[in-house]
Amino acid sequence: MTDIQELLLSRIRDVADYPEPGVMFKDITPLLADPAAFTALTDALAEIAERTGATKIVGLEARGFILGAPVAVRAGLGFIPVRKAGKLPGATLAQAYDLEYGSAEIEVHAEDLTGDDRILIVDDVLATGGTAEAAIQLIRRAGAEVAGLAVLMELGFLAGRPRLEPALEGAPLEALLVV
Repeated sequence: MTDIQELLLSRIRDVADYPEPGVMFKDITPLLADPAAFTALTDALAEIAERTGATKIVGLEARGFILGAPVAVRAGLGFIPVRKAGKLPGATLAQAYDLEYGSAEIEVHAEDLTGDDRILIVDDVLATGGTAEAAIQLIRRAGAEVAGLAVLMELGFLAGRPRLEPALEGAPLEALLVV
């Protein structure tokens, strides 16, 4: 394990039985509260953005906003929020996706992405991959290219990576931590 992985992992708190019994929630708020750890995380994700040739960062609501915005600033790129349906005021593109129980929809402002854009999607956790897969579809429908997906933490036991790899079409999926 690298020094940065040790630092990041040491600042993630396990919360048992949240949000429901049997779930071990990975709380990143202690990491965000530690300026050294948050800076190290931002630097690592910005390096991925530079390596992938991204021109913009897409952050997925809500913790993807917290991580993606400083990455965009550090890498000198624009930041585009992908939000839950009904939260953006302008003309949007929407993408529905299935959840374990039911479905959801995400949206992006249609004019924020162009055919010249290479998008790095940033989020905190890769679980089953449903939201990330919907974001990939949304970005492509907007005419932009997906440069990759970068997450702080991948929950390997939920098999999001095998679900996303076909959708990524060769673009990298980078997780700083796999638990």
